[in-house]
Amino acid sequence: MLTGEGNRLRDETERVQQFLDLFTRGKQFTEELLHENQRLRLRIAELEEAGSGQEETGELQILRDQVERLASENQQIRNTYQKVEDLNREYAARYAEVEEQNHNLASLYVASYQLHSTLDFKQVIAIIKEILVNLIGAETFAVMLIDEQTKQFRTVAADGGKKLAGLDGLIVSAGEGLMGSVAVSGRSYYAEGPVADVKPSTAEPIAVVPLHVNDQMIGLVAIFSLFEQKESFTEVDFELFSLLAAHAAAAIFSSQLFSQSERKLNTLQSFLDLLTAP
Repeated sequence: MLTGEGNRLRDETERVQQFLDLFTRGKQFTEELLHENQRLRLRIAELEEAGSGQEETGELQILRDQVERLASENQQIRNTYQKVEDLNREYAARYAEVEEQNHNLASLYVASYQLHSTLDFKQVIAIIKEILVNLIGAETFAVMLIDEQTKQFRTVAADGGKKLAGLDGLIVSAGEGLMGSVAVSGRSYYAEGPVADVKPSTAEPIAVVPLHVNDQMIGLVAIFSLFEQKESFTEVDFELFSLLAAHAAAAIFSSQLFSQSERKLNTLQSFLDLLTAP
């Protein structure tokens, strides 16, 4: 998929370069026409001055005709330039659009690959934090997982504690507040419009993404503020949120199962070692 987009980008780049070359050649030709036009006008002025009061010579009439023809050609070229310039702007806009799409696809691919590159629980959580910070631009956020005994969501990773105290010990019950409502409904929540000036508050996050595997809710990702240079969420952010809702949840669930099985295996191995010890 990325290869197809890359070919398309190269085609667009070649077309843009062709138009730029055409524009440059036309500019040079226009400058030559203007120079020739100026020379002819000076020649006409000299002839008019030399033949003042006399009938117009044949050479003077020829020069006048040439000037009119060059002026007409110059206007046609100017019209052609305008069309080329319009097309150039159109291709430049399409080039920027394709480049942005490729960047977004690359970001999604990298995020998906990283989430499934390890079965270590701590590394999975670190990757989720990296996605939130570097790809989404979250400054203050919390990753929360459900406690199977209390059925409450507790923070397992957070960032931005200097701007919002209490993130590390944040506990949310199902149905409690905005985050609790998302935990019950299973539907993501996003604040509308610009959020750059929103003051971080655990009661009013700007985004809450449920983490679920099939129908089992295992956690929440809550974002409370973005970095200053980012005013609002973009389309690729929503794609990343969807990726987190499914792939991050699966990666967390898999890493937890792997950790549990590894602990059980170590326990069983220790027990077998005791039985077989001399």
